[in-house]
Amino acid sequence: MTMKLKMQQDQDCPKQGIAGLYRIGAPLLLFALSLAGCKQAPAPQSAEAPPAPQVEEVNGSSLVHVDGPGRFSLVQASTQPVRSKLSVTGSVNPDVSREIPVLSLANGRVVALHVGLGDTVRKGQLVMEVQSPDVATAFNGYLKAVNDEHLTSVTLERDNLLLDKGAIPKSQQQAAQDGEDDARADLTAAEQQLKILGVDRNHPSENVRIYAPTGGVVTAQNVTAAGAAGITYAGAAGSLTIADLSHVWVICDVYENDLANVHLGQHADITLNAFPGKTFSGTISDIGAQLDPSLRTAKVRIQVENPQHLLRIGMFATATLEGARAEQRTVVPAAAVLQLHDRSYVFEPAGNGTFKRVLVKTGDTLPGNLLEITAGVQPGDQVVNNALDLENAAEQQ
Repeated sequence: MTMKLKMQQDQDCPKQGIAGLYRIGAPLLLFALSLAGCKQAPAPQSAEAPPAPQVEEVNGSSLVHVDGPGRFSLVQASTQPVRSKLSVTGSVNPDVSREIPVLSLANGRVVALHVGLGDTVRKGQLVMEVQSPDVATAFNGYLKAVNDEHLTSVTLERDNLLLDKGAIPKSQQQAAQDGEDDARADLTAAEQQLKILGVDRNHPSENVRIYAPTGGVVTAQNVTAAGAAGITYAGAAGSLTIADLSHVWVICDVYENDLANVHLGQHADITLNAFPGKTFSGTISDIGAQLDPSLRTAKVRIQVENPQHLLRIGMFATATLEGARAEQRTVVPAAAVLQLHDRSYVFEPAGNGTFKRVLVKTGDTLPGNLLEITAGVQPGDQVVNNALDLENAAEQQ
């Protein structure tokens, strides 16, 4: 019965084979085996994934195997004198020697404010007006001094005439002369008081007009319209502060360990996030005498010219300081360094057609398309001239 079933399966499978099984009452297991025999075998894969690069890990370094290793030229690491560089961060600040407060020597109420914080003003521009009782007091003293001087002047003229006629003694004329001198001194002081307060003696007004003592930008505003202005016994910082921003300070924090590389008069290159690719020149004008006790940093002040007013107060800045002496540093061509996963590598020949991938630390990019190597390669070591070509060749094998 089994042989008969096999012959029917070969001739008509699975239709007649299944029907024959039911006719002969074969076991269920035999039925399953007959169906399995009719299935086709899976087709073999026509393509396979490319092989992985031939990289072997030996003693913490990667050995790369490539075909035709002679086609990759080698270059020898050399040395070059390089000045050490120190990069520090800071911010733009006004030059305090070019900041001038706008003071109202008359106490009173501000009735008009013509400029505000951030405005650009010119020297002699009207910035505010103050209504002050000091004006009335000063002008009253001026009028009294004018009257006193006029009286003493008339008295002196009369005594001079009487002295010429011998009607009065010389002492009386001298007393009149002293009175005239005192009255004229009082008048001069009264006129000066009006001038200090900003009052025109020929056109008096209850309001004191305050003018800008210099040109620049208003960097501080300590008073508003209808506010109080003037100098009190508690002192005043000024109603407004005008700063000349043609010169600014870049104040940076320098760590204690780096202070030995910083000195007065040292040149600094200033870069700002607001102007990528643009460099400003500055000079160190002060090194703080006191360190921050928690951060262990000193404030270093850099004087920077700002004729176009591109540097604005509060901007974040980075200062790069060059060392005074050049030191010999290891350098290789920039193409010899492979950047991979935020790390830098070079390839060194390892013999038998293999290359060793070595982790290095890089420094600054130097003229001549050279790259400074601070760790991983020593002067005289040979490295592959084009690391990217070797890496691509290893991945394609």
